[in-house]
Amino acid sequence: MSANLSASTIDAGGRDRPLRQAVRLDAAASGAMGVLLAAGGALLDDLLGIPAAVLVPVGGFLAVYAAALWALGSRPRLSRPAVWAVVAGNLCWVAASVVAAAAGWWSPTAAGVAFVLLQAAAVAVFAELQVSGLRRTRTAAA
Repeated sequence: MSANLSASTIDAGGRDRPLRQAVRLDAAASGAMGVLLAAGGALLDDLLGIPAAVLVPVGGFLAVYAAALWALGSRPRLSRPAVWAVVAGNLCWVAASVVAAAAGWWSPTAAGVAFVLLQAAAVAVFAELQVSGLRRTRTAAA
């Protein structure tokens, strides 16, 4: 039974700490961004050139996403497929952000383009930390 668990869950005897930290850091940053956008979307509209009608729902999504990430990172055993799904979602977010900035969706200001690209870079770092953590736990389990 433990062989099946190791294929889909991570119980690396404490060596999963960097992966847990990466998931929780992603959760904290996503939550902070979610609160900022949901609560301050109307104030950021002019500065970023991105409508509050976009910023506020994105903020709400990020708050829910953050809660799900925190719950995932708090489980006794991390689900390897769930963490890979987070990595895939993060990479999709990065790609969509770069496309949005390059295509000029919503006519962002220079600050808006910088904001979109900086948060995309942060999300790319989270994805890299998570992949690195997944590889480390794979090595630890072997």
